[in-house]
Amino acid sequence: MDTIRNLLKNNMRQYSMIIALVLIVLLFQFLTGGVLLKPLNITNLILQNSYILVLAIGMVLIIITGHIDLSVGSIAAFVGAIAGILMVSLQMNPVLAVIICLLVGAAIGAWQGFWVAYVGIPAFIVTLAGMLLFRGLTLVVLKGQSISPFPKEFQQISNGFLPNIFGSEKGELQIFTIVVGLIVSIILIVLDIKNRNNAQKYSFEVLPSGLFYVKLIAIFAIVNIFTYTLATYRGIPYILVILFVLIAFYSFVMKKTIIGRHIYAVGGNLKAASLSGVKTKKITFGVFVNMGFLSALSGLIFAARLNAATPRAGNLFELDAIAAVFIGGASAYGGVGTVGGAIVGGLVMGVMNNGMSILGLGIDWQQAIKGLVLLSAVAFDIINKKKGS
Repeated sequence: MDTIRNLLKNNMRQYSMIIALVLIVLLFQFLTGGVLLKPLNITNLILQNSYILVLAIGMVLIIITGHIDLSVGSIAAFVGAIAGILMVSLQMNPVLAVIICLLVGAAIGAWQGFWVAYVGIPAFIVTLAGMLLFRGLTLVVLKGQSISPFPKEFQQISNGFLPNIFGSEKGELQIFTIVVGLIVSIILIVLDIKNRNNAQKYSFEVLPSGLFYVKLIAIFAIVNIFTYTLATYRGIPYILVILFVLIAFYSFVMKKTIIGRHIYAVGGNLKAASLSGVKTKKITFGVFVNMGFLSALSGLIFAARLNAATPRAGNLFELDAIAAVFIGGASAYGGVGTVGGAIVGGLVMGVMNNGMSILGLGIDWQQAIKGLVLLSAVAFDIINKKKGS
């Protein structure tokens, strides 16, 4: 019992947000009369929130280091505009255009990271300036007008689905999606067992065997129910594969690599990290370059989904990304947060947006409710911090 209590105490924020996500899903499933979890709507949830989840992955690294980035929405809009010029106006090959756009995003991140890391200007000021600068440049590049349509190959990023190699007809059950679900669930279970064995090897606290097996059964059931639901519509969207790769990669970096430990160290105690030999300026510079890169990717995903580069693209993206990170358990003081938590926070926001839209709530009420949820999440973090001190 003490082991369970300690695990819950040490991971309270993580578990509480997962429970909150489940309760929110059940609430809106009831209020919408079962519409929320229909296969078509679940697919729409993935497509509609993909670009925010990409931003949340980058934003959690920024916030862990103790900084903030207000410019991500404007960078996404600017890169989308560049993509429109290259692919629509100049008829450039989509693959080459995407590579150029991602490099532009990384260069913008490097520009902002330089001022924050090496000049010492607060990130709030630098990225606020960036928000204004790149929003203005978006209007200049597009001359206040939208550019469309994008090539069909490019649109597949946001609107395409993995081909069904087992040859089911459109409208039939996508067998390939079910097979993928089985493989993914088995991989996750094997990794969880491996992590538990490693923890036991070093005498760390782990879940009792009974609860651990319940957890494994839950993982298998959730993954396969999810993929079965997708299989009854059109299968796995390409964007879901991109998200899965990003989540896996950044989770590995933050949990298993020296760079990840250094990012946590910088946010936890900057002076102590510097005295310990951590190259704090390079780490700060690096997370901003990464944020620029992911902002560009988000902008490309949004442009592909909209099938147009528009001056108003990326509007309020930064607020949704920041809210997702804080709701997902990141600390307002830096040094705390996980990629998985940011994704959970993004899903909380996405389910709320989708559910409230289905119910017909206006954008005014949606913004007000999201603001209250964000305030509650940060207040929860601060109250817990005071209790622990």
